[in-house]
Amino acid sequence: MTTRNLIGIPVYVSSFDDQLNQISDWAQDYQSKMVCVANVHMLIEAWRNPVFADMLRNADLVTPDGMPLVWMMKQMGVKQAERVAGMEIFQTACEQAAAAQTSIFLLGAKPEVLDKICQRLKNEFPLSKIAGTLSPPFAPLSPDADMSIVQTINASGAGIVFVALGCPKQELWMAQHRHKIKAVMIGVGAVFPIYAGVLKQAPKFMRDAGFEWLFRLTQEPVRLWGRYSSTIPIFIWLALKQIYSK
Repeated sequence: MTTRNLIGIPVYVSSFDDQLNQISDWAQDYQSKMVCVANVHMLIEAWRNPVFADMLRNADLVTPDGMPLVWMMKQMGVKQAERVAGMEIFQTACEQAAAAQTSIFLLGAKPEVLDKICQRLKNEFPLSKIAGTLSPPFAPLSPDADMSIVQTINASGAGIVFVALGCPKQELWMAQHRHKIKAVMIGVGAVFPIYAGVLKQAPKFMRDAGFEWLFRLTQEPVRLWGRYSSTIPIFIWLALKQIYSK
């Protein structure tokens, strides 16, 4: 699959269907893969942290979640670029997994959130096979505790592990467990609380217009104000610099 370098990170430009079909193929073969769902925040974290940037460059798939990334690729000549966002990845991958009878595992969030996700999945996709769920502690894990998680996931028979620990923690976890977890690992961030109904998803017109960040800011102003104010201006500057420097 073709990529475009966005601020130093190779982001895939193939269609949504192509990327989801690739994930499905990996999952059915129980391949240990790392899928990162990139937005402005993630790219700026990588720009600031070379170690994190290397993790993203070594990922098996980096999808363009945020509309600003899609617009940037279009300005670079990739007219067919389209958004491959976390929520759509989650729902479509779960639908495909149910049809193929591939088990999924949910890692992250609080137990009550995981329960709501499982209930909704069973309602929307009755054939879903949920191999297990796990709400890990916030504190760093001991080597024994970490190995126990690996063994639990592998023993579950899951082909896909959705990891919702927040960026960059979830990407770090996936990078550390690549080739240990026998499944496709997908970092989905805020998808869990939104899918569970704890947070609301932005209306489609706001998502298409690139204002999903503003909708999320109204729901979590204290947590997100610092992030957005310190990443969006830098992204705009770096994107314009890359686009018009050639």
